[in-house]
Amino acid sequence: MNAVTFPDTETQNLILPDWLNECLLCYESDKTNQNIDLICQAFNFAYKLHEGQTRKSGEPYIAHPVAVAGILRDLGGDKAMIAAGFLHDVVEDTEVTVEDIEQRFGPEVALLVEGVTKLSKFNFSNKTEQQAENFRRMFLAMARDIRVIVVKLADRLHNMRTLDPLRPDKQRRIALETKEIFAPLANRLGIWRVKWELEDLSFKYLDPKDYREIQNHVSEKRIDRETRIETVKNILQKRLHGIGVQVIELQGRPKHLYGIYSKMRRQNKGFHEIYDLAALRIIVNTNEECYRSLAVVHDIFKPMPGRFKDYIGLPKPNRYQSLHTTVVGLNGRPLEIQIRTLEMHHIAEYGIAAHWKYKETGGSDHSQLSDEDEKFTWLRQLLDWQNDLKDDQEYVDNLKENLFDDDVYVFTPNGDVIALSRGATPVDFAYRIHTEVGNHMKGARVNGKWSVLDQPLNNGDIVEIITQKNSHPSLDWLNFVVTPTARNRIRQWYKRSHREENMSRGREILEKELGKNGFEALLKSEPMQTVAQKCNYHSVDDLLAGLGYGGITLNQVVNRVREVTVTHQKEDPHAITLPSASPSPSCPTKPNKSPILGVEGLVYHIAGCCKPLPGEPIIGVVTKGNRGISIHTQNCSNIENVSGEQFIPVRWNTQDNKGFVSTYPVDVQIEVLDRVGVLKDILLRVSNHHVNVCNAGVKTGRNKPAIINLRIEIRDRQQLDYLINSISNMSDVLNIHRVNGVNF
Repeated sequence: MNAVTFPDTETQNLILPDWLNECLLCYESDKTNQNIDLICQAFNFAYKLHEGQTRKSGEPYIAHPVAVAGILRDLGGDKAMIAAGFLHDVVEDTEVTVEDIEQRFGPEVALLVEGVTKLSKFNFSNKTEQQAENFRRMFLAMARDIRVIVVKLADRLHNMRTLDPLRPDKQRRIALETKEIFAPLANRLGIWRVKWELEDLSFKYLDPKDYREIQNHVSEKRIDRETRIETVKNILQKRLHGIGVQVIELQGRPKHLYGIYSKMRRQNKGFHEIYDLAALRIIVNTNEECYRSLAVVHDIFKPMPGRFKDYIGLPKPNRYQSLHTTVVGLNGRPLEIQIRTLEMHHIAEYGIAAHWKYKETGGSDHSQLSDEDEKFTWLRQLLDWQNDLKDDQEYVDNLKENLFDDDVYVFTPNGDVIALSRGATPVDFAYRIHTEVGNHMKGARVNGKWSVLDQPLNNGDIVEIITQKNSHPSLDWLNFVVTPTARNRIRQWYKRSHREENMSRGREILEKELGKNGFEALLKSEPMQTVAQKCNYHSVDDLLAGLGYGGITLNQVVNRVREVTVTHQKEDPHAITLPSASPSPSCPTKPNKSPILGVEGLVYHIAGCCKPLPGEPIIGVVTKGNRGISIHTQNCSNIENVSGEQFIPVRWNTQDNKGFVSTYPVDVQIEVLDRVGVLKDILLRVSNHHVNVCNAGVKTGRNKPAIINLRIEIRDRQQLDYLINSISNMSDVLNIHRVNGVNF
């Protein structure tokens, strides 16, 4: 590496933090220290590259990477992380490449810089498809080296601290992304001090009025709060010393502003109704002293029922450990007390950064996700979802619902702890243990008693799964499982168990399209095997099954058949000839994207009895024969006597409708006063709502109202409501209702 030559003008442009000044001085006196060498060289390189660049505030740009490196140092980051903090913007903002970084600073630093550079380009507020792809890439980067996201969090934290110079709209966009994505990630990594500050800073820009109001209230009560905390500290210090517990630290801390705000909203209370605005933390030497201290606390102050949590015996997935209890303190005010060891406190403050175990020999293989890293179970589960959930909307929905929610912790009969999403059932538990356990599940015992399968599990439950060789999943399970893995495994089993039926259906669909002439010979031909492989299926039978259950569209298969046979015929003039076929206008091919979520990979159709529209609650029903899933409105009278085992939970796809059916046929019947021109006036109203009429009929009778029957093409329930209301307001209209659907 080049020697560090810090510019003479540095004192005019930049005030360096003490730690960096000390580092530079140490480097000048001892150039053999490789740790200092890497950090100083990275700073020097970044300083030269960013020289002349300024931030929106007008300060030298180098102040930002210096601050990011400082945050990483405070979090306990290693030399590679601190170096990456200095260099994290050089690839994006200068002509330097990742290869240049690797040549100068090694593959470990280059990997971190490249990862952060890619994350910086992600936008989590755009349309669902791109948002889902960005999430997937981010978690893959985290799995490759978890330090990438920690460097990114440090970058985001300093950007949030210096957000004032930006436009209000940009402030809100960045703050919202921080609140929804990066603060929860800091929480999952256990870096509480970063999580709390990100939440408070986001709160400041997203709801400045409430932020200032709570900030003022907290400031007004500060002296009173500190006085009460000091009194409690003295009482506890004396008692704990009396029983021989060595207290390393006994400190009070105010709750962060966003936490107070969230509690006010959650409990629908005003600020003056929230009493536990501060917490007391007791730090001791050993686990045993933690429990002895808890006994003293509960002896002095009355514990509040249901407000005790033992995270020492049952740590969180991010390895957070502590005893939490809320007691009735002085003047009858609740007081939260946390008790932990010094090691637990270090992990609680710094999270994953508190226990880096990277080899000093260089390289980044040691930082990859391993099966033994229980603290990364949640990240491994996210990677599993990437394979399980192909639909972008479902992936993003499940991510936001499950990644950032609290977990529920349950035990296997052997005492192993399993973390599940809140609301998870014994079926979710079974599939978490193993796919075959779920597929052969007969029943479950919870805490030694038989349990219904849809019963949500609670913290501390001991769950035992009873399996039987001939048992199999029920489609009814899809109505209550909450984990994406369980839902996908149940669907996969359904597809496999109906393979012969799906193959027969696929064969029938393809034969109808291509014609019977030469069809059997085509299926057995070499080109057809090539078609299957090009469609990502192992064999022709697999392809037919996929076509049968909707895993691939008819249009995709036919296009591949034509493409392959044309190529094959050029190579071999005697090759089999493709049967003549043309798309049937009466039977349009299935679009690439389904307007209904929940039936991915299954054949389905809209029920003719109720003809549901987007915007109406729907349910899927497994039909007999070869018709697949029938989609009904949830209040359809024809499904009242259907067995619950036949139901499949489904919902309309709210994504951009490009690529799938945009209108649905609806029959309406209108009773009107018979007069000349009434049909014309009604059709004019229909036209004004941009609705197409497929069919119209009129029935009249002597001295009776006329009956007009219309078949119209409707986009969704809202459009139908607007049209119905518009026609109802006509003075000649006596009644209007939807035929074979919901009456109005």
